Amino acid sequence: MTKLILRTVLTIILCTSAFFAKAQLGYDYAQYDVGIGLGLNYPISTDVTKALKYTPSAQLNFNYNHGPFINYIFEGQYGSLKAGDASLGYGRTFENHFWAFALRVQLQAGELMDYSNSPMANAFKGLYLSTGIGYLVNHVKKGGENGLPAGVQPPGDNNSQVPFIPIRIGYEIKLFNQYNDPSIKIDLGYQYNRVMDDNLDGYKAGLHNDIFTQFTLGVKVAIGGVTSYRKQIYY
Repeated sequence: MTKLILRTVLTIILCTSAFFAKAQLGYDYAQYDVGIGLGLNYPISTDVTKALKYTPSAQLNFNYNHGPFINYIFEGQYGSLKAGDASLGYGRTFENHFWAFALRVQLQAGELMDYSNSPMANAFKGLYLSTGIGYLVNHVKKGGENGLPAGVQPPGDNNSQVPFIPIRIGYEIKLFNQYNDPSIKIDLGYQYNRVMDDNLDGYKAGLHNDIFTQFTLGVKVAIGGVTSYRKQIYY
């Protein structure tokens, strides 16, 4: 009789454990990611005549995932900016090489909506908005300025270190492993960077600070700290 009771209890425990293990499938995620990315940079507001060019940047980031749809991201990048035409306006041109460091918080639509019974809502759960604070280390090579006498330098700083505000919208595609955990993420984004200074191009002129934008493509890989979410991540 005792053996029968023990066997029955053991069977119940095993069945219950199997049930909850199955129920958790698709609820787990890694708290930490590392990622790399490439960007195309475009200065949309500077003190040179419009003749803008796309230039590249390379990015490296570390992510702490408060949840699968709320992310804290520390990012570093190296890139360049270029604009101007010596034959137009004052003949101003510049080529900028910069290091940028930023801390952003990212909120994805999946945190705010129920996507469990809607293919359309599920398609939009990776849409995100992100913002934070950044720091730009800037080195500029300037071209000529026809409106000034020979040897006279235009106002502005060729080497500057200044904060900037990144505002980013994008879409994150999650790829799931055999346990339905998001293990690889593909990130497509557009970022608007408002520089808190007028020296991005090395020229200090006008009343407005400089602005540049970026189109980005990145890949992130989960590296550990697996924990559970309150609802199923995998659809």
